[in-house]
Amino acid sequence: MSSKPNATSHIFHPEKIIVHHSLTRDSGTVSWGAIRKYHTQTLKWDGIGYHAGVELVMSGTEANYEVLMGRMWDKPGAHTRGHNHDSLGICFIGDYDKLPPKREMLKAGAEIIALWMKIYDISINNIFTHHEFNKRKSCPGVLFSLFTLKMLIQNIRRVDDGEEEN
Repeated sequence: MSSKPNATSHIFHPEKIIVHHSLTRDSGTVSWGAIRKYHTQTLKWDGIGYHAGVELVMSGTEANYEVLMGRMWDKPGAHTRGHNHDSLGICFIGDYDKLPPKREMLKAGAEIIALWMKIYDISINNIFTHHEFNKRKSCPGVLFSLFTLKMLIQNIRRVDDGEEEN
């Protein structure tokens, strides 16, 4: 009998994706660093809790929605209590209890989610809102449409599979 631990028992393999919002105003000045600082310095976590973030980033006079790297994808996150061991977390910067996210923002998030689905073989039915696991939170906001996000993901996947985009 070997005394070595089973290496495969510690491999992180996400089975679902959980969608969040930051509950902050997206000012276009990269709030992602502030979230990372809060998670690491205030909460004393090893890193930012989300695997990715989507934020409006200003560059001179140009503004684009960018996907920002969070926690490494081979490590469990710190975004949804009880579900970090089998999920990837994505945070859309903004407060979507007050205003809905822009379609361009959802498209940027849909791109990374579609990639995760391809890499980890995650079904569209395994994309959830944080609210579904914590009813005390509205996260990702009452004006955030998971249906629209999923439709954008499906369009990306069709294009990736060689079909025409709608």
